[in-house]
Amino acid sequence: MNKTFLGKDFFNRDTRVVAKELLGKILYRQKENILYRALITETEAYHGEKDLACHCSKGKTSRTSVMYDEPGHIYIYLIYGMYYMLNFVTMPKDFPAAVLIRSVSNLQLVENGQTEALPVKTDGPGKLTKHLQIDKSLNKLPLHPDTGLWVADEGFVIPEKKIVTGQRIGVAYAKDWAEKPWRYYIS
Repeated sequence: MNKTFLGKDFFNRDTRVVAKELLGKILYRQKENILYRALITETEAYHGEKDLACHCSKGKTSRTSVMYDEPGHIYIYLIYGMYYMLNFVTMPKDFPAAVLIRSVSNLQLVENGQTEALPVKTDGPGKLTKHLQIDKSLNKLPLHPDTGLWVADEGFVIPEKKIVTGQRIGVAYAKDWAEKPWRYYIS
């Protein structure tokens, strides 16, 4: 499993390319002796200080400093006081950008060599972090098996005709930037 994890080179590219290419990749979460595994099915790109929907549109703060870090780091924030949002930092260091993981499917629990499907809804960013036990303790860490959260390429190829783009969700305040087709999902 670990040999296929996506490292810094994968994330050190244009945010929109990374967001699209994360579709069909496998998200892993190791929490103590439990391993969760799920297919990434929806993402959103947030790209630089000029992107008014990006948290860095107002510059670097203590909250957003991780977005200026090395690509392949984890950015987690809390919304509405209850939902953790999972993001992966992209682009070269000092260019603030990240991909929000909006949805996963086929959530599985792998324990003692046995795989069990978990029949829970993970079709939203708050739902997936809840069911994969992802919280702020992972913020600012690199995506890596050693930190307990990583992404792997297991050879699933999503045909281009199955990839849909659309407007990002929940960013109407960003005016024209809200209309950018920077949300990617599998139809």
